[in-house]
Amino acid sequence: MQGFVLRWIIASLGLAVASLLVPGMEIRSIGTLLGAALLLGLVNAFIRPIVILLTIPITIVTLGVFIVIINAAMLGLVASLLDGFVLSGFLAAVFGSIIVGITSWIAAMYIGPNGRVEILVIRRDD
Repeated sequence: MQGFVLRWIIASLGLAVASLLVPGMEIRSIGTLLGAALLLGLVNAFIRPIVILLTIPITIVTLGVFIVIINAAMLGLVASLLDGFVLSGFLAAVFGSIIVGITSWIAAMYIGPNGRVEILVIRRDD
């Protein structure tokens, strides 16, 4: 449960940062932000794998760049389902998904398999 809440907070942080940095991406309230993070997690867990599986040929031809388009589409889907979450266009979705992805990737480096924050310290005795 702790890992779920931690990842939810990280996704919320990523969405908040993206809404501040990306023109055309607007989240109008804290409740919408938390709901968008939760819904984005569900969409990424259930719908995104199916879409990635169906678009493997395109992803291979584009050397993986098409994944950015899929991530933008998932963010657009979440925005279309929530009233207080607005994306003004495709580029806002692309840049927003890149920022959310980078934020989540950086934070995931510090979350262990049990959902706890873990920092690996290597000491060398020379």
